[in-house]
Amino acid sequence: MDAEDEWLTLAQAADLMRMTKATIAQMRYRGDGPRFYRLSAKTILYKRSEVLAWMESRACNRTDDVLAR
Repeated sequence: MDAEDEWLTLAQAADLMRMTKATIAQMRYRGDGPRFYRLSAKTILYKRSEVLAWMESRACNRTDDVLAR
């Protein structure tokens, strides 16, 4: 597995996205964040490549660009 496909914990994903764990939890609830993997009731993981792709998909060219959910 290369570095781009490494598994990230919630804390690592939050650091990468520069967000709080609570914000990411809300995005999971709403279904508008990066794809995640639920291994158990308390274990959530993210693939680094999918987090980066999700971040790239949020790129804007203007301040009034509307982000699609």
